[in-house]
Amino acid sequence: MIRAESFTLRLVFALLLGAASVPAYAPLGWFALLWLTLGGLFALLGLAANDRQGKFRDALNGALIGAAFGFGLFITGVSWVYVSLSTFGGMPAPVAALATFLFCCVLALFPALAGALIVRFSPTGWWQRCLFFAALWALAEWLRGWVLTGFPWLAVGYSQVPPSPLAGFAPLLGVYGVSLLTVLVAALICEVFRRWMSVEPCPVSRWPLATLRWCPALPIVLVGLLLAAGSLLREVRWTAPQGAPISVALLQGNVPQDLKWRPEKFNESLRIYYRLAYDNPAQLTVLPETALPAFLGQVPPEYLDELKKLAERQHGDMLLGISISDGTQYTNSAISLGQSATQRYSKSHLVPFGEFVPPGFAWFLAMANIPMSDFTPGAQTQAPMNIAGQKVAVNICYEDAFGEEIIRALPEATLLVNLSNVAWFGDSLAPAQHLQIAQMRALESGRMMLRATNTGMTAIIGADGQVQAVLKPFTRAALRGEVQAYTGATPYVRAGNWPVIVLALLLIAGFCRRKAVS
Repeated sequence: MIRAESFTLRLVFALLLGAASVPAYAPLGWFALLWLTLGGLFALLGLAANDRQGKFRDALNGALIGAAFGFGLFITGVSWVYVSLSTFGGMPAPVAALATFLFCCVLALFPALAGALIVRFSPTGWWQRCLFFAALWALAEWLRGWVLTGFPWLAVGYSQVPPSPLAGFAPLLGVYGVSLLTVLVAALICEVFRRWMSVEPCPVSRWPLATLRWCPALPIVLVGLLLAAGSLLREVRWTAPQGAPISVALLQGNVPQDLKWRPEKFNESLRIYYRLAYDNPAQLTVLPETALPAFLGQVPPEYLDELKKLAERQHGDMLLGISISDGTQYTNSAISLGQSATQRYSKSHLVPFGEFVPPGFAWFLAMANIPMSDFTPGAQTQAPMNIAGQKVAVNICYEDAFGEEIIRALPEATLLVNLSNVAWFGDSLAPAQHLQIAQMRALESGRMMLRATNTGMTAIIGADGQVQAVLKPFTRAALRGEVQAYTGATPYVRAGNWPVIVLALLLIAGFCRRKAVS
């Protein structure tokens, strides 16, 4: 039986591996680091499976190891939740710290589930163990992105945007498919190290076939094939350009969050965005989420008329993020102004606690100071806007974290536009991580993605997932450029997440059944 001290060291090591995984994501983007940290987790779970302390104890040990890794990852990678609640939400620091701690504990339940199952039902063959681990992790991430409205932040696949070779699989399999392959690569690399460190060479009498099962060459070859296939797929163009490029101006007002909603600052916000639009004419001008800190009906009509005229001078249109109220409910919306008919998009996937109050949690928001925290969701499916000669699929802030929702407007839409206000998270990891998520959406859809944010990171992303241009955070400026419309559909647009989820379920069910029978 394993000693308690040894198991405690494993938990500490798992926690450190989770925390060490964060540099794999933006802003550092050391994507290959996850191949090592997840490989380390795979090794820890393998040790737990070999302990054979009984079915329940094995599952519990695997769950604790998975939870420790997950908690290390989230308490480090989404520490900006504390900044949002305390610095900008006005929540007392101890309460904000406790809320952040509990939130990360909930998120850690999903890798805990994967850890419990892989230890309890671990297959005997090395390649079966690798596949089992990858399928479990991908399914756990999908569940995390769906249960209780979902929180898919820091899914493994997001770390593998360009320049990672595995980015080539995104248009086929989406972020969870890339997660599955990333974890598979990590498990195979772990298997390489395990074989190199083996003290029992393959007996000569069992050559040559047994050698293939023992030597490190085979998992190395499999890793090489996966990376090579991903690199080749990055050269495939799943969608085609349509028409001539159009000029765009993405406005970053850099209005501090702690000042934005003060009534005396309202006119200043109007002046900031008018001047940015005036100085940067374009066929499509985009203002960020809730750019104007008021309801649409509270904005002077003559100001909106002036914005409309600025768009029309370029024979184009302007997208404006603003809240809209009908007297009984209000929505987080975007409206168009310009030569095209006025159109509207209302955010459908709202942020729990930030944009709507889950039942029984009114007390939570009573402790914070979050303006407009009870929005009404828009329709799940909304037609793309016909503006600036394009069919624009608009999404607002957190919505672009859900690839299966973004593709609802495809393949009809020719361009993706995200309006965000991540000023709530200050100078933290969140803006760079959000930009990385948007890169994945561009890859999955084969469309360019435009991001207009209040404080950063405002960016133009190519259909290949590469960031073409980005404004420096916490600066007041306009990002100008030319963007290309695209038509067609990637395999992911046509099928969504279901092929990967079904594959993962089949693999898990098959390995669990074989283990139960044996």
